[in-house]
Formats: sequence, C-alpha cells, structure tokens
Amino acid sequence: MGLDALRARLDRLLSGDGTFDRRARAAGLHDALVELKVAAGQSRDALGAAERELAVEAQRLQDAERRGRLAREIGDTETDRIAAEFAAKHRERVGLLERKLGVIRDELAYVEREYESLAEQLKAVRHGSAPPGPAPAADQSDRELEALRMKAERDAKEQAVQQQLDLLKKKLGKQ
Repeated sequence: MGLDALRARLDRLLSGDGTFDRRARAAGLHDALVELKVAAGQSRDALGAAERELAVEAQRLQDAERRGRLAREIGDTETDRIAAEFAAKHRERVGLLERKLGVIRDELAYVEREYESLAEQLKAVRHGSAPPGPAPAADQSDRELEALRMKAERDAKEQAVQQQLDLLKKKLGKQ
C-alpha cells in the first residue's frame, strides 16, 4: 500500500464517523503502525541503494576526470574531449542522485514522524485517554495541511528528478 493510500485510511480512521469503538480504533492504528514500519524499512532500503548508486557514479566521475587530466598531460585532445563528455554526463547523474537521496530522506523523515504520532495516539487509545471522536478540528486541519504540503513538496521533487532523468536519458540516447 502506498503512503498516500495509507494516509487516506488513517485520516478516515482518525476522523471517526461519530461513533467510537476503542478496540476497532486501536486495531486500525496498530495496523497502520505496522504498515508505516514496513514503509520506513522500504525507504531505508531505497536510501541505501541510492547511496550505493551515488558512490558508483561518483567513482565514475572521478575516473573520467582523471582520464581527462592524463590525456591533457600527454596532449591527446581526442581522449580529453571524450573524457570531458563522460565527466559531464557523470556529473549530471551525480546531481540527480543527490536530489533523489534528498527526496528519499525527506520521505523517510515524514514516515518516521507519522509513526511517532500514531504510536502516541495508539498509546492514548489503549489507555483510554483519547477523546471518543474526531480530533479537534484545528488539530486535524493542521495535520491535513501539513500532509498536503509534504505531499506537494515530495511530488515537486519527484517531478524535478524525473525531468532531469528524462533529459539525461534523451542526451545519452543521442550519443
């Protein structure tokens, strides 16, 4: 289940429908916590994979730059030109991967904040201290606005990364 679908389910669960069943609410919160824990694990895996990919690409950039320097030292202009082209491609890819890492880190932080918030709510429900109904309107509105803001930021970052990736693919396809 995607984070957006999970968030929608949580919003329905937390807003209530005028009735309150503490056990059902606790069970729903528990299920959501399990899903958030899985999502956090997936985000951590994606973060690790992106970090490894960035390390490989950074090494390729260093190699291309080194080859260019060596070619310049011996006066091989053709090899220098080719190395410069490869360095430019690797530099662009490094930039894309750095932005991708930023998006993944932001998403992971978001999931971890949501997890903590729901864990507190579950604790309150299990101890009977949660209000038997929807969250106060202002608090719920703040949560909804924050969720929308985070989603908009994440979507904008993902779109920018996708545009950069499409541009890079287009450039690589022409070469």
